[in-house]
Amino acid sequence: MRVSNKGLLSGAFLCMVGAASAAPADVQTGQQLYSQCAICHQIGDGAINTIGPELTNIIGREAGVHPDYRFSDSLVAAGADGLVWDEATLDRFLENPRDLIPGTKMNYRGMRDDDDRAALIAYLASFGGESRDVPAAAETFEVAPEILAIAGDAAYGEYLSGECTSCHNSSDADDGIPSISGHSPEYFVTVMQAYKQGAREHPVMSMLARRLSNEEIAGLAAYFETVD
Repeated sequence: MRVSNKGLLSGAFLCMVGAASAAPADVQTGQQLYSQCAICHQIGDGAINTIGPELTNIIGREAGVHPDYRFSDSLVAAGADGLVWDEATLDRFLENPRDLIPGTKMNYRGMRDDDDRAALIAYLASFGGESRDVPAAAETFEVAPEILAIAGDAAYGEYLSGECTSCHNSSDADDGIPSISGHSPEYFVTVMQAYKQGAREHPVMSMLARRLSNEEIAGLAAYFETVD
C-alpha cells in the first residue's frame, strides 16, 4: 500500500492537464524540461526506442505496450490491469515513478514541482495521442460517517499488516515508497476508501483496497497509528 500526506490526500486528487488547455509558454517550458528525458527517450518524427521507449503519441497509450521494446514486468502488469498513460497517470508517474509502478526499471527519482510536470505533459501531448475524458476525483472526497465510526481492532490490523509492510518501511525509503505509520485513523481510512471506492486509482493499491472490508481497513488504521 502507498499512503502519505503528500503522496495521497494532497496528491491523490489530480487536475488533468491537457495540451488543448496549455498555454504556448507551458509547452516551451516543457520542451526545456524534456532535456531530462531526452537522454533515454526520443519523441517526434523518426523517433525510435533507445534506452527507453519513444514517446510520440504517448497520451492514451496502454502502459507496458510498445513495439520492439522490453518493459519491466511490473509495468507490463500495470498495463494489463488497465493503466493507460493519460495526463493524470503521467502526472503521478513523473512525480515519483516508483510510487506508481514499484519495480519499474526507469532510473528517475521524480519531478516534484506541479507546474513543471504540467508543462512537460503539455509538451508530450503536443506530439499526438488520444486524451481520454477521465473525471478527476474531487478534493472533497468524503467517507460515510458510519464507515469512519467503525472502531478498528489494532491487533487484527497488525495481523493483516504483512502485505503492507512488504513494501512500506517505518520511514520514507530511498526508493520513494512512503511511510504509512503514525497517521490518524480518519486520514488512513479516508485514503484507503478513496482507493476502494474508485476516487483514487493505482494498479496495486486499488486492487488491495477493494478486497479489504471496511472493518479490515479500520483495523489497519488503528494498528498503523501506533507504529512509530
